[in-house]
Amino acid sequence: MTAQDNADRVRSGYEAFSKGDLETVSKLFASEIRWHIPGRSPIAGTYTGHDEVFGFFATLVQETEGTFKVDVHDLLASDDHVVVLARESAERAGRSLDNNEVHVWHIKDGLATEFWGCPVDAYAADEFWT
Repeated sequence: MTAQDNADRVRSGYEAFSKGDLETVSKLFASEIRWHIPGRSPIAGTYTGHDEVFGFFATLVQETEGTFKVDVHDLLASDDHVVVLARESAERAGRSLDNNEVHVWHIKDGLATEFWGCPVDAYAADEFWT
């Protein structure tokens, strides 16, 4: 696939996620996708495979009572990677999250095989989720 194909697929994944269309999102992931969340909060760690990644998504929705949101600012793509400049926001237990992030995707044969979330303010992200 071309860089543009990869960019289009990843962008469509964000659009589907924002609509709660996890069936479409699942079609973009390799079966053994690895999802890396940095930090020391309860959600930090590496999630492997659809069940763990979608369980992680469920935690985001549950912990924020559905307020978790990702807004894409821009995408940069190559034949193997897509980098997304994003803003994540949510409300939880009287606290607010409003954090810029860089999302790095590894793409192979049109499927996402790995994801790295890189918050600009890692301390704020950890504090929000703790």
